[in-house]
Amino acid sequence: MKQRTIAKPVEIVGVGLHGGNPVRMRLRPAPEDYGVVFVRDDLGLSIPIKVENVVDTRLATVIGVKNAIVSTIEHFLSATIAMGVDNLEVGIDGDEAPIMDGSAASFCLLFEEAGFKAQEKPKKAIVIQKPVEVRDGEKFARLSPYKTSEILFEINFDHPAIQRQTYRFVFSKENYMKEIARARTFGFLKEVDYLRSIGKGLGGSLDNAIVLDEKRTLNPEGLRFADEFVRHKILDAIGDMAFLGAPFLGRYESFAGSHHINHLLAKALLSDPQAYKIVELEGAKSAAKELEKAFA
Repeated sequence: MKQRTIAKPVEIVGVGLHGGNPVRMRLRPAPEDYGVVFVRDDLGLSIPIKVENVVDTRLATVIGVKNAIVSTIEHFLSATIAMGVDNLEVGIDGDEAPIMDGSAASFCLLFEEAGFKAQEKPKKAIVIQKPVEVRDGEKFARLSPYKTSEILFEINFDHPAIQRQTYRFVFSKENYMKEIARARTFGFLKEVDYLRSIGKGLGGSLDNAIVLDEKRTLNPEGLRFADEFVRHKILDAIGDMAFLGAPFLGRYESFAGSHHINHLLAKALLSDPQAYKIVELEGAKSAAKELEKAFA
């Protein structure tokens, strides 16, 4: 398998979920071994997708260098991993990625519009060598060795529309498009006033999030999946694991995971050289076989 970038520049316009400001995102092809790099076009500063550049995980995954940040990038990164894009420059003229409809579907369509270009160097993958886990009370996230790339996620909310949900996702581009890409972010009506009092959630609406009162979802069209909530948690986890620097071959498991726990998990894995190895897929037949299934 070869590294991949996009075939041509494309752009998308939307509003930020928390700031509520209009923002333009421009995707540009990038050379081999470049990785995914956000560029604040308005400030002239680049922010590579590296675990050390994560500066906040409270309401979204936020990256930053110097005086430049880009917030709420997890849905976009999730689509980037799903589409198998290794090298990409992401120009943006504000401090937050557009939320679009609250899922990754619009970003997947944008990648399809751009097309893909195979490059000369082999694609890399992170092969999990031993279990690594982080916990916060009963909440946890774990990476462990496994023959394929899969995610097991469980949530339990004290809300009649959510309650306990569990989902197992076996990674492939096809599965992602069918099972995960359209799952939207969600929030509770009782939290809206507080978020807006601290200058967050200003761009949120029923058009870009599932909103729940004390008993039900308020979106007139209803849910896209009966278990859309846990599917969206998987969408987020895929985006947060992009900070490993390559797609992973192994099993991710979580109960009630969050952006913060995912960030701690990525840091914990990368800080232990015995926990993983980086392989070039042309030279690792077994890993290549599984990743080819995922990114064909």
